[in-house]
Amino acid sequence: MILAITYALLAGLLVGLSRQLNGRLALSTTPLVASFWNHLIGFAILTLLGLLVGGLVPAGAADAPWHAYAGGPIGVVFVAAGSWLIPRIGAVNTALLVIGGQMVSGVALDLVRAVPTTLWASALGVALILAGMALTQRR
Repeated sequence: MILAITYALLAGLLVGLSRQLNGRLALSTTPLVASFWNHLIGFAILTLLGLLVGGLVPAGAADAPWHAYAGGPIGVVFVAAGSWLIPRIGAVNTALLVIGGQMVSGVALDLVRAVPTTLWASALGVALILAGMALTQRR
């Protein structure tokens, strides 16, 4: 469990760093250009890694339903939105709003999929995130 927590924290740190870098690039170009270069370089690195490790195109990939690949276009919107938001509302506000949106969608998806969950605890988590956002707005 410690390893999973460490990976999750590292992923969170890298997301924050990535948003900052893309936000800086978007200031000197545009959010679309920043997102383009983010994905182009990421694609190149993942392709090289996939070729080195193997299994880049798994068996049955062509038979997957269309929605299995929806994460790519959604990720492009996510990165471009972050690149646009960071310079305008700051890293903390962007992170809090993104996490709040993730919490709301996560709760909604769990409810739709009938995943056993404690709704009050999830709602409290969303409320605390929004409260954190409100606190950062105080001068």
